[in-house]
Amino acid sequence: MKKKAINLKEATFTQAINISAQWCKEWGEDLLSEEVLADRIAELIKTKKGLRGFFAYALSDKNCFLLDKLPYSLIFKLNEGSDAVVEIVVKNLIMSSAQIIIHRRENNHEYEITSENISDRCKAILRLLETKSVTKNVNRVLKDLDDMGNSFDNSTKYDDEQKEFIKKQILDIAQ
Repeated sequence: MKKKAINLKEATFTQAINISAQWCKEWGEDLLSEEVLADRIAELIKTKKGLRGFFAYALSDKNCFLLDKLPYSLIFKLNEGSDAVVEIVVKNLIMSSAQIIIHRRENNHEYEITSENISDRCKAILRLLETKSVTKNVNRVLKDLDDMGNSFDNSTKYDDEQKEFIKKQILDIAQ
C-alpha cells in the first residue's frame, strides 16, 4: 500500500498535531537536522490549523524537547511567522498561567506541572521572538485582561488571582 503524503497547506488541526509529533520524534532520534525540521515547521505554520496544531503538540508534550532546546534555525523560522506566532504563544502563556492557578486550587499537582511546563516554554520562546511584536501583543493582553476569560466565549472571566498571576508571568518574559 502506498503511503499518501499530506499537503501541509490542507492539513487539519489533528493532522498538524500528528505531523508535529512525528517530526519531533524524528528530530529527537537524530533522523532530522534542526535546519530541515525548521523548514518543515515553517511550511506547516503558514496555515492557522498548522500553526495551532504545531504549538498544541510542541508546547504540551513533555517528551518533545524541541521548545526546550529552541534551535536557532527554528527561532529564525518562527520569527518569519511574525505576529501569528507571537499571538498564539502569548495566548498559550495566558491560558496555561490561568490553569496553573486552577490546578493549584484543585490540588492537581500533575496538571499543575504540565501547565507550568507549557508556561515556561511560552516564556522562553517569547524571549527570543521579535521584541516589537511581543511587546505589542503583551501590552494588548494587559489592557484587555479584565475582559478575557477561561471559556471560548469569555463568559467565564479570569478571577483576580488568575489575572495577577498572568501579569506576573508576562513580566517574567523580560527576565
